[in-house]
Amino acid sequence: MLLTIDVGNTHTVLGLFDGEDIVEHWRISTDARRTADELAVLLQGLMGMHPLLGDELGDGIDGIAICATVPSVLHELREVTRRYYGDVPAILVEPGVKTGVPILMDNPKEVGADRIINAVAAVELYGGPAIVVDFGTATTFDAISARGEYVGGVISPGIEISVEALGVRGAQLRKIEVARPRSVIGKNTVEAMQSGVIYGFAGQVDGVVNRMARELSEDPEDVTVIATGGLAPMVLGESSVIDEHEPWLTLIGLRLVYERNVSRM
Repeated sequence: MLLTIDVGNTHTVLGLFDGEDIVEHWRISTDARRTADELAVLLQGLMGMHPLLGDELGDGIDGIAICATVPSVLHELREVTRRYYGDVPAILVEPGVKTGVPILMDNPKEVGADRIINAVAAVELYGGPAIVVDFGTATTFDAISARGEYVGGVISPGIEISVEALGVRGAQLRKIEVARPRSVIGKNTVEAMQSGVIYGFAGQVDGVVNRMARELSEDPEDVTVIATGGLAPMVLGESSVIDEHEPWLTLIGLRLVYERNVSRM
């Protein structure tokens, strides 16, 4: 079994692979204050519920692959792998790790590990040219060339950030549930805000993707657009440009990177 861990700014997603199949997954909050020992207890509690794993931490785990956008959490997870999974091959995505995707950026080291991992999975599953739209803390758009190169992207505030800011800065507004309203024209303040979020972000996705596709390929229709991230389902039905929805894109990318590196260890 391969344990994959994707640490985002807001949530951490864990996936358990049996070969190429993801057989279990969990989503927890990301807390930069958690120590390695606390993380180990949390992992033991989650994985202890799975029938294919043993009661002891590490039983049934043959490999670990981790990417993190929060450096302090990456540091603690490194300690978890050393202290509790010492005999298990572990890949932490950082400079020097083989991904198979060239990064054509001014400073490749500043590109988030999760964005590169998403590109790895997109190339493997769909080929290029492609655009990955990841609905997380930020909404990111990542461009992959026809030759499978990461060529750049776009970063914008995410859905939850925008909702929170609107509730805080609007004197007569409040935090709302991100849900599809009854109609585009809201009949009350909550529905009006929900409409602005859902249809506003759908419009943003369509506008940004169409512009990126024209730069990425002579024929924009050749560009495959893949959506991922926890909030992707809120926009899928309203966007006209998304071709594929792969909720486990980052976890699949981690599996691929693990397989490309473990033989070198």
